[in-house]
Amino acid sequence: MSTTEIPVQHVNGEPLTETQRQYLDGYFSGLAASGLRFSDVEPLPAAGKKISIEDLIFEERVKHELHPLDAYDQIIENAVNNKAPDKEEIFRFKWNGLFFLSPNKEAFMSRLRIPGGLLKTFQLRELANVAKELTTGYVQITTRANLQMRLIQPKDCPDFLRRIQTVGLHTRGSGADNIRNLTANPTAGIDPHELMDVMPLCQELGQIIINDRSFYDLPRKFNIAYDGGGLIGTVEDTNDIGAKAVKVGDEIFFRIALGGATGHKAFARDLGVLVKPSELNKVVVVLVRVYIANGNRTDRKKARLKHLLETWSLEKYLGETEKILGGKLMKAPADLRVEYGETKFPHTHVGVYPQKQKGFNYVGVAISVGQMTPKQMIRIAEIAELYGSAEVRLTVWQNLIIPNVPDAFVATVEKAVRKLGFDTKRSHLRGGLIACTGNSYCKFAQANTKAHAVALADYLEKKLTLDLPLNIHVTGCPNSCAQHYMGDIGLLGTKVKGEDGYHVFIGGGFGANQAVGRQVFTGLTFEDLKPTLEKMLKAYQRHRTPGEAFQKFTARHDLNTLQRFFTNDE
Repeated sequence: MSTTEIPVQHVNGEPLTETQRQYLDGYFSGLAASGLRFSDVEPLPAAGKKISIEDLIFEERVKHELHPLDAYDQIIENAVNNKAPDKEEIFRFKWNGLFFLSPNKEAFMSRLRIPGGLLKTFQLRELANVAKELTTGYVQITTRANLQMRLIQPKDCPDFLRRIQTVGLHTRGSGADNIRNLTANPTAGIDPHELMDVMPLCQELGQIIINDRSFYDLPRKFNIAYDGGGLIGTVEDTNDIGAKAVKVGDEIFFRIALGGATGHKAFARDLGVLVKPSELNKVVVVLVRVYIANGNRTDRKKARLKHLLETWSLEKYLGETEKILGGKLMKAPADLRVEYGETKFPHTHVGVYPQKQKGFNYVGVAISVGQMTPKQMIRIAEIAELYGSAEVRLTVWQNLIIPNVPDAFVATVEKAVRKLGFDTKRSHLRGGLIACTGNSYCKFAQANTKAHAVALADYLEKKLTLDLPLNIHVTGCPNSCAQHYMGDIGLLGTKVKGEDGYHVFIGGGFGANQAVGRQVFTGLTFEDLKPTLEKMLKAYQRHRTPGEAFQKFTARHDLNTLQRFFTNDE
């Protein structure tokens, strides 16, 4: 036992057990070893004052009574009788990637961890078999280049987790107060325009996280993205930490931005430093540790990094980071001129494009709202094995890429993909169509987003043809898993006289076109939404300047003018 004083002495009025005492002792000793005291953590009182766990908010109390990673025994016990989890278990089981869907369904959804969205075909095959045998048979690509599977019975959870782990994947920390799936450019290492291949850095960070228990007790969810500066971005400015490669003279560095959370209308802000690639993961790890020590643990609605940066300046956050690093980071001069690569429209990954490796191509496959069947997954694996390099890359746009296809096999791959019901032809409408889970399986969603997104695309493509890419982001609730604020058109689910409906936002963007969408219509039923979007897009085509993108068009006009355009057929 260390000499660190444990400020918590009772749980539910009972003295700590030896197991609880050992856990808390290790927890506070770890803080002390990092130069932190219990008094440094915002929600807890100054050293010397005792606190009861009952004084903590529910989520923090549950975490401190039993670390959620230690709840696996309860998963096994519940499986014996196919027992639904209780309230505390529902929260704890999220650390093993299991999300109970009650009241929508009395079963679990599982979200995997796939750093960088890179999957080997043997992994994809087993995931298809697991989906077929233990779930509904549908798998969905998420907006973090990840996979989700649904309707896993409690009795099947241990076997589900075991089979995921046997192919080198895992689900740990894929939800709740953890670092979510790490994202990187889906064409990392093959993009002829990238400044740096960030996939090794992303994979390394994934290993650092899984081997350090302290990263599994954050104040709230946390997103990290690495961008190597190529054609297909990672939307890094929407993450809590976004690292983007830049070229300064003849050297490559990373710029770091903090505090992105587009569901809260916030984009990440530049920290003002240049970090060498060899130092990036070390710096990112410390940036996370500063958040762990200082994030708000008393109010879940004020617990994201964004909220900490509302009370702290970036300079203070940088200062706390440098204290732990033991030295100063390189400041970026105010007049610094850098190259950011050649990022263009964000959907050029759908189609066939030459790689930096001569004679090879990557084939971007459009997956309607990210949903696949096991049969389709197995066939994609076969195609990637026969004509590629036995791997696929998932994208944050809910699509996938088959890399390393020789010139001679491109036509064969395109034909095989189309036969599956997918496509490799770029649709300016469907290529940017993103939808969250929706109310079929999510208790927070107010609308059937995935079904509505497909129906909207079917309707609009019969009414008009777009000559430039367009993002339509369909999200079911204000948690904004589909990031409606950053879409050219963002749709936020709501109820309208008991029916599924949407609020309509316009003009969102990211990267060089960074903007938060403005609400232009309120509370339209889904049936009213279809002709409304048709009028909006036709008005855009009538009133735009030549070659003008939808976001640029909306930015030129105030909301009153746009509403007049969109409703009066002007």
